Amino acid sequence: MALAVATLRDVFDTVVVPGGSRTSLRVAQRSVFLLLPVWKRIRARNGVSASFGPLMLVLSFVVWMVLLTLAFGMMAHALSDSFQPPLPSFSQAVFLAGSALVTIGLSETDALGVARWVVVAAGFCGLAVMTMAVTYLLEVQSSIAGRDAAILKMCSSAGDPPSALALLERHAAIGSGAELADVMKDGRDWCAQVQQSHTTHPSLVYFRSVGTGAGWPATLGALLDLALIVEHCLEIPELRGRAALLRQDGTRMAEALIDLLQIPKAAQAQPFDYAELRHRLVAAGYAVRPAADAANFPAHRAELSRLPAALADHLGKPSAPLILDRSH
Repeated sequence: MALAVATLRDVFDTVVVPGGSRTSLRVAQRSVFLLLPVWKRIRARNGVSASFGPLMLVLSFVVWMVLLTLAFGMMAHALSDSFQPPLPSFSQAVFLAGSALVTIGLSETDALGVARWVVVAAGFCGLAVMTMAVTYLLEVQSSIAGRDAAILKMCSSAGDPPSALALLERHAAIGSGAELADVMKDGRDWCAQVQQSHTTHPSLVYFRSVGTGAGWPATLGALLDLALIVEHCLEIPELRGRAALLRQDGTRMAEALIDLLQIPKAAQAQPFDYAELRHRLVAAGYAVRPAADAANFPAHRAELSRLPAALADHLGKPSAPLILDRSH
């Protein structure tokens, strides 16, 4: 009974309660902790594959069902004399519990007294877990679709992996600099959506973004770089407030996920050529603030870029480069 209660609580906390399971079992978290390093080592070049997240989710439900089968099997074995004919072995008790959990009832043994309630409870728990599995998978697919749509839009204008400088150059080249305000607004919405969905259901972190090699941490890094450039380097006063809000939302999202995953911040930031950044901004036609006004940009960028870099490293993905080679 203790094993059944612990398993059901772990399922409930993982699937229903925001923020993941805090019980003693923590099947989903332990599965990732054990298999992620092995998976990253096998796929050293590509990091976490598209199948890792779904595999961990399915594996969690399989483990939960196995634990419930063992739990109700032990209950049935303890009440073996309450069945007609009596259960001859523990394996037969586990088979009876498993058939009840998957609601197929293959056993030809009749239950009497308390044993009836054990069989009924097993069927109810199995049906509940399978129903939550289907509902959870639908919710996961919906959240991933919303996250990846914004990533694909970012990569189409900023490259893959996305670069804030490439995004600014692209908008300047096609004469759509006025749309930067909309880009930052959409970026804030994306940060809020991803933070809410991924902290509520941490398994979403490991679902790979389809159609892009860099993944969602690189998109977060590009948005933070964009906010810093607009806030500290460009002479566009009307966008400075939007940039500050985007930086705050992106930082809050990164810190929330880092705390949830319990991973350290990146030790070092990705280096970049500040002089080349200013030169390319001027060449693209942007009004650049005096060097003295933007002197703190490298230090701010070095500190802030450690957040998405830590998430990218955790997933074995590249972080967002500030200056992307023009050949990209």
